[in-house]
Amino acid sequence: MKNHRALAAAINAYKKEIPLPLKLKEVVEDFTDLLFKVLFDTQTDALEGIQTIHDHFEEMVALACWKPEANCQSICEAYLSDLPFILKKLHKDAEAILAGDPASRTLEEVYLSYPGFYAVAIYRLAHALHQFNFPLVPRLMTEYVHSKTGIDIHPGASIGDSFCIDHGTGIVIGETAVIKNKVKVYQGVTLGALSVKKEMAKIKRHPTIEDQVTIYANATILGGKTIIGAQSIIGGNTWITTSIPENSSVFHTPEIKIKNNAT
Repeated sequence: MKNHRALAAAINAYKKEIPLPLKLKEVVEDFTDLLFKVLFDTQTDALEGIQTIHDHFEEMVALACWKPEANCQSICEAYLSDLPFILKKLHKDAEAILAGDPASRTLEEVYLSYPGFYAVAIYRLAHALHQFNFPLVPRLMTEYVHSKTGIDIHPGASIGDSFCIDHGTGIVIGETAVIKNKVKVYQGVTLGALSVKKEMAKIKRHPTIEDQVTIYANATILGGKTIIGAQSIIGGNTWITTSIPENSSVFHTPEIKIKNNAT
């Protein structure tokens, strides 16, 4: 028993160094699911849902805002007021997916079954909180969706209207990426940084994608100074670290050899 006390004391000493209420993760996941239901589920009463969101918000404030200067309590009503605006943007995203994927039949199908739409929806809800400088919660929201969809969008990224993710698995969009309007991205695409040095934390590290660009599967675009010009097409498996002019097509052409095994 004496050994157990010493062991517990050692563990508690480490816990004091970093406040880490694991319950926050559970509360944020419930909050994320609730937001999606309130916005889209016709069987969820919006008024009751908003009150429940408010209650969850207060619990998140208690768990995440241990620094008094964070002033999280004042964010809730402003965030709730943003929800209709976010919902309008998400409807544009859903319409873009419906228009861009020949396999989709209805908006209901997009809302209910497309992981790309779900990932973008939670990104937009998290991004709004990120804009308010709410600590931890926006990142927990997008990582929750990352674990469910395989799509990793940092809440700090800036994404314009009518954003279409098709398939989606393996997409990575970094913190300082800027994506303009009517952009379409396929599975495995990375919008990343050329360097991950810590001193670059407050510098734009990720690329800018201008309007109406299509980026096909497994393309990698790196660097804060890299700009993909409007209405360009980036082919699959390309590796880009320099800017591309507008109206460009970029393709990777590997050599493929076919051998007749009968000869």
